[in-house]
Amino acid sequence: MIALRQVALQRGTQTLLDNADLTLHNGVKAGIIGANGAGKSSLFKLLLGELGPDQGDVEMSGGQRIAHMAQEVEALDRPIVEYVLDGDHALRQAEAELAAARASDDAHREAELHGLIETLDGYSAESRAAQLLVGLGFVQADLARPLSDFSGGWRMRVNLARTLFMPSDLLLLDEPTNHLDLDALLWLEQWLTRYPGTLLLISHDRDFLDAVCDHIVHMHHQTLELYRGNYSRFERTRAEKLALQQAEAAKQQARREEIERFIARFKAKATKARQAQSRVKMLERMEDIAMAHVDSPFHFTLPAADKTSHPLLVLDQATLGYRSESADTPQLQNVNITLLPGSRIGLLGPNGAGKSTLIKSLTGELALLEGKRVPGEHLAIGYFAQHQLEGLDVTTTPFVHVQRLSPTASDQEIRNFLGGFGFKGDDAFGEVATFSGGEKARLALALVAWQKPNLLLLDEPTNHLDLEMREALTEALAGFEGTVILVSHDRHLLRATVDEFWRVADHKVEPFDGDLDDYRAWLKARLEENRRDSRSEKNERQNQQPSGDRKAARKAAAELREKLRPLKKQRDQAEKAMEQAQQALESVEAILADPSLYTDSTRKAELSNALAQQAEVKARLDNAEQTWLAAEEELEAMEAELLASEA
Repeated sequence: MIALRQVALQRGTQTLLDNADLTLHNGVKAGIIGANGAGKSSLFKLLLGELGPDQGDVEMSGGQRIAHMAQEVEALDRPIVEYVLDGDHALRQAEAELAAARASDDAHREAELHGLIETLDGYSAESRAAQLLVGLGFVQADLARPLSDFSGGWRMRVNLARTLFMPSDLLLLDEPTNHLDLDALLWLEQWLTRYPGTLLLISHDRDFLDAVCDHIVHMHHQTLELYRGNYSRFERTRAEKLALQQAEAAKQQARREEIERFIARFKAKATKARQAQSRVKMLERMEDIAMAHVDSPFHFTLPAADKTSHPLLVLDQATLGYRSESADTPQLQNVNITLLPGSRIGLLGPNGAGKSTLIKSLTGELALLEGKRVPGEHLAIGYFAQHQLEGLDVTTTPFVHVQRLSPTASDQEIRNFLGGFGFKGDDAFGEVATFSGGEKARLALALVAWQKPNLLLLDEPTNHLDLEMREALTEALAGFEGTVILVSHDRHLLRATVDEFWRVADHKVEPFDGDLDDYRAWLKARLEENRRDSRSEKNERQNQQPSGDRKAARKAAAELREKLRPLKKQRDQAEKAMEQAQQALESVEAILADPSLYTDSTRKAELSNALAQQAEVKARLDNAEQTWLAAEEELEAMEAELLASEA
């Protein structure tokens, strides 16, 4: 158990916690949320013992093994699989002692240590470490490469794998998804839902929090407030609380009208079946979301250029990739793209398939290897990518950055504009060198918005942004009149912002007829296809085995197949439960779609009952989905073992 009692914590002149109380029981998976600077990372340091409270007590169950993801990774010459294995200190110590026992020819001690390593599950350690790295996007050939070969983002993935590998009862993860693509994020979700210990997770990804967490800890006004349920339930509960505060009524009404305008605009375009209807549902939910964020410091719009071209930009028979002195490296071939005004496109595809390459080629930053790039006469590109944060002038201020773009703009106009991005008052004149990653990201987005583009190209724009800023960006993009192309692992942002998806895979760019659920299914089918290819190779090797070996393999395979049956039954039952819960959820959400339910004071009890029923059904759906995922994952592992036994 973790308990904070009347805790006060101050860093410098800032009070982070004041008489804060929090109790978390073993096995809880809690998301820690709050504005940047609220003290989320400092809370982790309290639990790790790196900080002491200025007042009050921090109590934790004795004997807990704590795994914590460090934010800095050194560039080591150690192979990455060995670096991950180093996370199990007890195993590494036992292996070192075993080597010493062998060197001294101490057979008795050697036998003891073999038993200890078996107890530590050490003989499967390398396989488990490799599975973590592959799940996070590495390929088998990478595992022997030194850590120093990889960029900062990939080193953070190695660091995450090492943290997950550590034996632990309490897992502390601070923004683990910042350097992940959508594929790796989906894998991490499944891994964390099966984690048996207590999890505390700092994240600004609402869908990730929804999938993993069963409690939310809100750091707000120097307190810690615990909510049961996932992030969506927290938002609904918070929205209900704020709705009762009369002082916020005017703000809420303004936000409600703004969301209604979004809905009216996009319902008229709902002609693309699943994707368009999914977007309409997302926009309809945004009213509740907006009500939970009425006190957000971020409120801005993304104005588009007054003029546009039809088409805005064309790529004709293009080959995209990188050019060097030795040779060209094509990544995407036969690319034919015509971008029209008002298009809203999300890019999906496996890691390394070329999504960022496509974005850079559209901007003109990366020259085509072959083909033509034809920009429209009035094309005005707004481009955001993480590397642009490094291009900010750290010696100056947000105000000066904007003033350099528009020397004739008035001081008040610039200050009003920057205020919408959270740079209020003197913050507009703060030196960029002192800014956090989130503040730099907000400034880079502000500079893009100021230039009024008609084509927005956004490559992972939500990294380093907190939940409040992500919501503000989501609403601003929903109201943007220009064309949007978006790469993001934030599924909430994708659902609320884009009307169609393009799939970037297998050296091609092509329309993807489906939504994010369909994309998850495509990823699974792709994995199965790769396994079938692997199975074919193993069958070829099997034919070369002696008959005695084949007989033993068939017997082992039959035993494994027998073990698969109850798992398949469990998976099928969970799938049926998911279908039933989804039908129940659609029924209750049909009730909640009635506008009079929120305005008729005589129906308050009905509203509360419907909201409670919605939360209960969603929890049931989440539980069924987690059961299905766990069974499916175990089935996949056993099927892989079956393939190995048949090889």
